[in-house]
Amino acid sequence: MRPITKVICIGLVFFMSTFLASFEAPGTAPVKGSRGMVVSVDSYATRVGLDILKRGGNAVDAAVAVGLALAVTYPAAGNIGGGGFMMIRMPDTGESIALDFREKAPGRATPDMYLDGKGRVVRNRSYFGHLAVGVPGTVRGFEAALKKYGCLDWKEVMMPAVRLAEEGFQLSAARAESFNRLKKRFKGNREFFKVFSKADGSSFKAGDVFTQPDLGRSLRILADEGPDAFYKGEIADMIVADMQKHGGLISREDLNLYRAREREPVFGSYRGFEIISMPPPSSGGSILIEMLNILEGYRLDRMERTAADTLHLMGEIMKFAYLDRARFMGDADFEEIPVKKLISKAHAREIREKIDLNRAAPSAKIGEDILVLDEAAETTHYSVIDKSGLAVATTYTLNGGFGSGVVAEGTGILLNNEMADFNMKPGYTNETGLIGTAPNTIRPHKRMLSSMCPTFVVKDGWIWLITGSPGGRTIINTVFCVIVQMIDFKLDVQAAVDAPRMHHPWMPDILGMEKGDIPEKTFTMLKSMGHDVRNIAGGQGDAHSIWIDPATGAYHGAADKRSQGTAAGY
Repeated sequence: MRPITKVICIGLVFFMSTFLASFEAPGTAPVKGSRGMVVSVDSYATRVGLDILKRGGNAVDAAVAVGLALAVTYPAAGNIGGGGFMMIRMPDTGESIALDFREKAPGRATPDMYLDGKGRVVRNRSYFGHLAVGVPGTVRGFEAALKKYGCLDWKEVMMPAVRLAEEGFQLSAARAESFNRLKKRFKGNREFFKVFSKADGSSFKAGDVFTQPDLGRSLRILADEGPDAFYKGEIADMIVADMQKHGGLISREDLNLYRAREREPVFGSYRGFEIISMPPPSSGGSILIEMLNILEGYRLDRMERTAADTLHLMGEIMKFAYLDRARFMGDADFEEIPVKKLISKAHAREIREKIDLNRAAPSAKIGEDILVLDEAAETTHYSVIDKSGLAVATTYTLNGGFGSGVVAEGTGILLNNEMADFNMKPGYTNETGLIGTAPNTIRPHKRMLSSMCPTFVVKDGWIWLITGSPGGRTIINTVFCVIVQMIDFKLDVQAAVDAPRMHHPWMPDILGMEKGDIPEKTFTMLKSMGHDVRNIAGGQGDAHSIWIDPATGAYHGAADKRSQGTAAGY
């Protein structure tokens, strides 16, 4: 245990005790605090995290508690049946740690397991049901974080989630409606509907108290017996039995073998700021730094934030960087990934030479070497900082909303559909966005590629920004937009989080835009420059962020108005 974590371990954690905290509606002004800040998609989870901080836990304890609480209160993406990434930055040494708990392919997985007899991708197999499930990593990831960098014990951090599942919580209108929509999406999944429907068949409504007795029992087993219960004990037995019953691939050996990994973060620089983010198997950090490197060569201080030439430039940078993502990115434990080249200033200069400031480059032309002719977005990100300056950025996911729709019988645990994040048809990449390049093809025990991008921005050796987002392939571009709005256009953290976002994934060749305060003439000009501009319905991402004021050290938490997120500080 680090010395800094010992110093701040001054108390035990109890569930939801009374506290004096600063709360403010998202989309107005950042919430301020000086001793701790938690920003997440869910008010219950945010309060759990802040309560941990107030009772002596550190930011890692709080982050793990938030993640466990979200598995109960935000089941569309919060999970113990999925996986993700956690960035940790130590205040005493400035050391940054990248913790990888991404899911893995089962041992019996094969490169062509989602193709039919005619070589066509059967997407339903990879998105829904037991064949879509990768070996979960969240529990091992949280165990690794808490054991090495936390100061509270496992059971103390588990108990808020246990009680939320057993005693229930009140549904918001949005959460109730999301449950009601599931009746069509996962029709026929008996165990799923045992959890997410009412016994009398009526619809959920705002204010209903939602309890999850099976999940509560599983969480209590985990609290009492520790993480091994998920991978080697009673819960593992139930998951494997459910897989065998329904044709899934996950075995007892797959669960036994799973380990979280500490990895070296990727480091970059942008206009005097240090960028620290996730390495492969996430493409997030490498591609983010690549985009910032390219943009650094242009004078944005002479450009207008919402002008067509500015947004054209940013869109073209996204396009070229996402082409590199498709070409090169995968699991570095299995593939040679040219990270050093991708995040180099020299590579950025090469790409700048290819960008036409007046005309959009056709995606098919710039990527014709990998184009044969054809990632879900329900993730969640949260940010935490404690009174010592220990900072945590966590992004984790089930992949699609409510994952595979599989609840392992008797556990109440929703399982992911992360196998859909592999390239499903080796060697085949097309104009609709299907990618088939070799680095991300399916292999046993391999981690699927991710776009998750929990990120720290550091100024003069001090943490300046904690950020990240959900959103599938849009994640990297969301984080890119937030950083650019703050550094280049001098917006405060809440305004930067609220500002309109954009996304170009290389393929399909479409520039997605949020309208926000962007003038209509800008969209017209972008179309005249050759962009296929489309409106991003429902908004892009969910970038719950914390800015640390260099002058005062005060924490400013910004919850994203695109969700029902909450920032809480004290």
